[in-house]
Amino acid sequence: MCAYNIIFISNNLIMTIFNICVFISSFSFFAYCISYFTSPHMKSEFKRFNLEKLGLLTIILEFVGAAGLLVGLLYNPILLVASGGLSLLMFLGTIVRIRLKDSLWISLPALFYMLLNGYIFLEAFKSGRFGKVRAVFHEGACSDTMETDGIFMMANNFRYTMDLLDICTEQKVQLLYASSAATYGGSDIFIESREHEMPLNIYGYSKFLFDQVMRKRFSEKANTAQVVGFRYFNVYGPRESHKGRMASVAFHQYHQYKLNGQVKLFGEYGGYGAGEQSRDFVSVEDVVKVNLYFLDHPEISGIFNLGSGRAQPFNDVAHAVANAMRKMDKAPSATLEELVKEKAIEYIPFPDALRGKYQCFTQADLTKLRAAGYTEPFLDVEQGVGRYIEWLEANSGFLANPL
Repeated sequence: MCAYNIIFISNNLIMTIFNICVFISSFSFFAYCISYFTSPHMKSEFKRFNLEKLGLLTIILEFVGAAGLLVGLLYNPILLVASGGLSLLMFLGTIVRIRLKDSLWISLPALFYMLLNGYIFLEAFKSGRFGKVRAVFHEGACSDTMETDGIFMMANNFRYTMDLLDICTEQKVQLLYASSAATYGGSDIFIESREHEMPLNIYGYSKFLFDQVMRKRFSEKANTAQVVGFRYFNVYGPRESHKGRMASVAFHQYHQYKLNGQVKLFGEYGGYGAGEQSRDFVSVEDVVKVNLYFLDHPEISGIFNLGSGRAQPFNDVAHAVANAMRKMDKAPSATLEELVKEKAIEYIPFPDALRGKYQCFTQADLTKLRAAGYTEPFLDVEQGVGRYIEWLEANSGFLANPL
């Protein structure tokens, strides 16, 4: 009898703790949903995508589900039904795709992530929580050139930047933002002019579209403070591990060489020999210098190419990486031909997924940048990549590892 009472008391205590936890989590979840989905920012976002009814439906469903959990504390069958209903709602959210007004489809979680993206920062910035802000360096974006979700890309890259621009304009804050050489796409002339802009993918188009907005605002003198867009070419350098597969060629080749003493390059494509497709590779050290130059010259606005001004083949990058690694191993430098013969450089077939979407040649025209007063020289691949490999090796415990 004594043992039975102890078990009974223990079970009651467990159920009481369980009920309290369910109550706290349900009430918190309910309050969060109401405050989040009824906030001014979310209302405007739902309206922007013609989703006011979806927002209302979501609030009702969350209310019913959370209320059902609370009532279910007294009546277990209701608790079971409410829990099952919420679970079903969450499950449907992962597989159901809704149609937006432009006839494209997107999953519910992706939509809510898209709407939430940057909400906390933008609201804090707009409300003055950061105090007097001198300038914003807006360098973030989804830079995946293989991304196919146009709704997400436009919301993340274009719409978010527009919201940021509106706040900077209202508060007279300098805005220095990342455009991209991907705006040129199919062009073989890299001058900051509309007739040379032919983006080949959604990423390039998202950057291209915002640049067009800025061109219009420049012509209308609609800005209250400096706005500068930098068309970054192939940037490489420290602290890019968060970029995953979109990190620089030098970053990936460093890890390839560390793993098996070999780096891989694309073979022949687009009229270029193996490894001879050429890009304008620019060190992040130079990128930072240019950004800081414009920060100190708030009277200058516009869209500027930011590359080294020279095109170099991917073979040059592989050559620089391999020799930098050999130097650390106290081995003598080798020529490109020797590295290929030793199979330290291997050429692989050009992937079908990139055909028609790949820039085989880029080279920044720096005329406009130089005319704006920037006179510093840029590192070439041999200089910049060599320094970068040394940094990667010195920080290989954390900062150099892919995330």
